[in-house]
Amino acid sequence: MKKHNFYAGPSILSQYTIKNTADAILNFADTGLSILEVSHRSKEFQAVIDEASALVKELLDVPEGYSVLFLGGGASLQFCMVPYNLLAKNASYLDTGTWASNAIKEARLFGEVDVVASSKDANYTFIPKDYTIPADSDYFHFTTNNTIYGTEMRYDPESPVRLVADMSSDIFSRPVDVSKYDIIYAGAQKNLAPAGVTIVIVRDEALGHVERAIPTMLDYRTHVKKGSMFNTPPVLPIYSALQTLRYYKELGGIKRLEEMDLAKAGKLYEAIDGSRLFEGTVTDHADRSIMNVCFVMKPEYKELEKDFVDFAVTKGIVGIKGHRSVGGFRASLYNALPMESVEVLIAAMKEFEQKH
Repeated sequence: MKKHNFYAGPSILSQYTIKNTADAILNFADTGLSILEVSHRSKEFQAVIDEASALVKELLDVPEGYSVLFLGGGASLQFCMVPYNLLAKNASYLDTGTWASNAIKEARLFGEVDVVASSKDANYTFIPKDYTIPADSDYFHFTTNNTIYGTEMRYDPESPVRLVADMSSDIFSRPVDVSKYDIIYAGAQKNLAPAGVTIVIVRDEALGHVERAIPTMLDYRTHVKKGSMFNTPPVLPIYSALQTLRYYKELGGIKRLEEMDLAKAGKLYEAIDGSRLFEGTVTDHADRSIMNVCFVMKPEYKELEKDFVDFAVTKGIVGIKGHRSVGGFRASLYNALPMESVEVLIAAMKEFEQKH
């Protein structure tokens, strides 16, 4: 039975990426060595880093004056690296979910943090909009997509100060005006590669303005200077990321990916809104994520949620159970997920509804 993978991360990868990575595990770049054992200092792997960096810049239209880094530690390490490198006195954060809250917690280790707005009291079911970013902040940080709660900011906000964004779960799903940002970071395990590498796009001029001593490994300048090669980088995930970036370019780039993602999400939300059994959880439809569609059973059918998860498995559908902190269902529609999988999920929802 074909599997339809809706896991939130690590998540579905394109067959292009999986096949090419599998081939490189057996024989990387005709070296007779596996990508698992090749030296990261070899000219063959240097070519991987160079091409991957160039493709990130090409696909996202990154202007001059920025560096693309491939680092370890996931977005969670960036929660502390950002303030370590940018926070001199105070910073502003938007609280839109679990990962934004975690970033705020880390930033408070380095200085004053002003939470300009939060939707926590409403269980993060919407994106706050009426807030002011203090002009004396060292930077403003926000999370573009909230995987647990299914909300998303699909725009580049105006900011009077340096702008920093965690784009872990929706990078490469829409055009981004990178020139507005000083740092964009993203764990790879949603829309790019297996877990283990984090992309950081950093404006070079933004660095070196804090007086504190920064540990070598946590200083972005270390990795800019060494081209992500200060220490041994996560070789396999970077190679897989390169394959995905090539695939995205072949598909037609970011605008084409956005069209595909909007079509998938639109079809699923339409099915949810028209259902007598299911309902969405995001209160403002303008805030609905196109990457992570969160929904639940209507109150009178709440006891059927586990039954539906079990039923979905019989149709080859995996990974739709909601995060343990919110329950219900979550269908992650990352770039690699085909429309066919969305259609199978919708058909299962309708069949289950007819039975109940």
